Amino acid sequence: MELRRYWKIFVRRWWLIAAPVLVVVGYVLATYRPPTPVYQVRMRFVAGTPPAGLSEDYDRYYVWLTSEYIANGLADVARGDRFAEAVAARLRDSGLDIPPASIRSAIVTDNAQSVLVVYLTWPEAAQSVAIAEAIAAELTANSASYFPQLEGLQPAVQPMDTPQPVLMPPGLRSRLLGPAVRVGLAFAIGAALALLWHYLDPTVRESSEIEALGIAVIAEIPRHRRPTSC
Repeated sequence: MELRRYWKIFVRRWWLIAAPVLVVVGYVLATYRPPTPVYQVRMRFVAGTPPAGLSEDYDRYYVWLTSEYIANGLADVARGDRFAEAVAARLRDSGLDIPPASIRSAIVTDNAQSVLVVYLTWPEAAQSVAIAEAIAAELTANSASYFPQLEGLQPAVQPMDTPQPVLMPPGLRSRLLGPAVRVGLAFAIGAALALLWHYLDPTVRESSEIEALGIAVIAEIPRHRRPTSC
């Protein structure tokens, strides 16, 4: 089917395309709210233990290896329920009541060699700083409660960054569910309805449709009367 024929179908049944678009536009105008701002705080921590003083080769290798184990282990600890409960308790002491489950779901961790990286994603900038500071305090001051072998080695974990919330761009889901995408889907649905109506409509509107059936067209009656010249 030629593009011109599609164009004629859409022009002939333009109202089928316009109807869902107008409905969606009205719904979007009535219900649209800007995406909720989301902030992320990135914190890095150096993990390690002091040299044992046994030998130069021992301190050169095993101390660095131990620091990697600490960073890797605390990355797992910071994603756990117990850690979230401890952070929530610190926040309650400062007058901020946040459920531990919300804190746990907002934390993502990583580790690169001897560096522990904690990402905190939160919808309020001020609260994100308070939560990040509580996370840093729990990691630096209470790491021995998670790994007894760190007892007496405080501070075995030291922060490298001051918590600074950064406004994140809207997520992929917010962009996909945005007004433009909804209107585009409504247009596609309207176009599909127009094509379906054309497929089910038995009316013959053009001579080419008859010729496609193998029937010769002898004459046509014009739709509009042509003006006669004097």
